[in-house]
Amino acid sequence: MTRRPWIRRALLAAGTTTSLAAGLLAATATTSQAAAQGPCDIYAAGGTPCVAAHSTTRALYAAYNGPLYQVRRASDNATKDIGVLTAGGYADAAAQDSFCANTSCVISVIYDESGKGNHLTQALKGYWPGPAAGGNDNLANAFEAPVTVGGHKAYGVAVAPGTGYRNNHTNGIATGDQPEGMYAIFDGTNYNGGCCFDYGNAETSGNDDGNGTMEAIYFGNNKGWGYGSGAGPWIMADLENGLFSGVNQHFNAGDPTVTNRFQTAIVKGGPNQWAIRGANAQSGGLSTYYSGVRPNVAGYNPMKKQGAIILGIGGDNSVGGRGTFYEGVMTAGYPSDATENAVQANITAVGYSSAPAGAGTLTPGAKVSLQATTACCTSDYLRHNDTDDKVVISAVDSTSSAALKADATWIVRAGLANSSCLTFESADQPGRFLRHYAFQLHLNADDGGSAFAQDATFCPAAGNSGTGKSFQSVNYPGKYIRHYNFTGYVASNGGSNAWDATTSWAQDTSWLVASPWS
Repeated sequence: MTRRPWIRRALLAAGTTTSLAAGLLAATATTSQAAAQGPCDIYAAGGTPCVAAHSTTRALYAAYNGPLYQVRRASDNATKDIGVLTAGGYADAAAQDSFCANTSCVISVIYDESGKGNHLTQALKGYWPGPAAGGNDNLANAFEAPVTVGGHKAYGVAVAPGTGYRNNHTNGIATGDQPEGMYAIFDGTNYNGGCCFDYGNAETSGNDDGNGTMEAIYFGNNKGWGYGSGAGPWIMADLENGLFSGVNQHFNAGDPTVTNRFQTAIVKGGPNQWAIRGANAQSGGLSTYYSGVRPNVAGYNPMKKQGAIILGIGGDNSVGGRGTFYEGVMTAGYPSDATENAVQANITAVGYSSAPAGAGTLTPGAKVSLQATTACCTSDYLRHNDTDDKVVISAVDSTSSAALKADATWIVRAGLANSSCLTFESADQPGRFLRHYAFQLHLNADDGGSAFAQDATFCPAAGNSGTGKSFQSVNYPGKYIRHYNFTGYVASNGGSNAWDATTSWAQDTSWLVASPWS
């Protein structure tokens, strides 16, 4: 889509194009005995085989035994392919954890499991430039979207504004008016109105080449071109110069708001025929939100698809969208509803889950509340405001409102800038993280830059007062999370700012890691 992407502040480069030779040669579907079908086995049986299959969580063929994705670490720019635990199985997340320990990693390649070589790599500068060096796009932080699938730890692809992946030189992807299908699993709670969080078919030029030159799944609540019922987000089709929720150019009541934690999204299209379908990726069957002729706007019949593949961006490299991707495929041919229904059954059987790993511990995945230890404030907990993005302390107890309890609950994540440290994600506002800015604590969405990752990373240590834990800023050693006049800061023990006052500094920077309020 063509719209100037809005980015909250300057983003720092995630890196330049990676050498892919070793990994790309390895990313072929190797033969191995497997017990069950994967989504691409189901599509093939239905006569519409996968021509691209991308996942960072699991194999999409029962026999696939190659790499799923590649990570690149910040400490030395070394790369590592992350494969599956067994043929047809789940991602080897432990390999990523080990390789990226004491540093940070980005996802540098998402391999194509279909054997056609349609790998996704850093999107290069298009009509709209990205924030990385040379106008290219950022790469996703490898630790920002942890998930459980089939009972196994895995990681999704967290797309912050400015992040994008692309392949302009594909093999077997539909062009012109040729039929195709595609599905993706997204985080239905992580989205925005920016343009455009897409997965699918796009221009090979990186430009807006006119109506009908794209066919991609869009997810978000952008109402600039089209929308459905409710407040959004919606699954729509990005067909270039239009996000379509049905046959009409703008509003189509049949496309509902969907907010499942794990969302199956489907778009498929052929000659003067297309459809939108969706479902909860954890349970239940698919619903059809639209199935019929192409939009009643000139330029979309016949289609003029060009066959590039994008993830997280628009066809012209519009980089304002936000979302999370776990898996998705593109097919040759227009899949039947019955085939897609079988794929949905496979997805729900896998068991995607975001259930916390524990409570009241600093284990990534656990929910916690952070209780002040200073004598004045032992009933107070660190929480975010609902009226602005500031982080404060206030009293919370069993009689407090559900909203206040949720505000004071955090999900522990591996540190975005150092995986051996910690980042705290809001439990009630997914995708927003505790970070410091101008030394004050705020709750903000990731902007994709390395500066944000550092601002949102804190290294735990024994409490400075001898009680509880203290949390040191990774980019300002000597400054710790502190409450001062009931407001959150990162503060040193003595300094030019009022919140650096030495009085009660040790107590103010020491926190009890308590069971979560929500």
